[in-house]
Amino acid sequence: MRRRKGRGAEEDSSEIDLTPMLDVVFIMLIFFIVTASFVKESTIDVNMPENQENPPPPTDDDTSAIVVKVLANDEIWMEERRVDIRSVRANIERIHAEKPQAPVVVKADANSTAKIFVAVADAAREANVYNVSLLPPEVKK
Repeated sequence: MRRRKGRGAEEDSSEIDLTPMLDVVFIMLIFFIVTASFVKESTIDVNMPENQENPPPPTDDDTSAIVVKVLANDEIWMEERRVDIRSVRANIERIHAEKPQAPVVVKADANSTAKIFVAVADAAREANVYNVSLLPPEVKK
């Protein structure tokens, strides 16, 4: 005797159970939500001073400050000559020996990177000059 397959048995074997797939999707969703909440971007908040009518800070003409210019392409200039980042410390030490009370003033272009300012500030600290200031970029009219 041959057994005939019923129509109901044929339908049961063709169905796919989606429950395990949904479980995996929900577990992955929970994982990404939990890990995304722990990721924090490290940034530095910079408070720029407001434009005031106070006298301007020291510039190149002021001989009492050690002025370091940073151009838009991150070139460093001291005493009207281009200086490599590796020789900034030696130059600051030399000028500081001549003017012991002189602060270091960094005149940075608006398009220069903060990495150069940090390198100049570190070089000044290595040269035992702890009074380092950053001038805001000049506003072109």
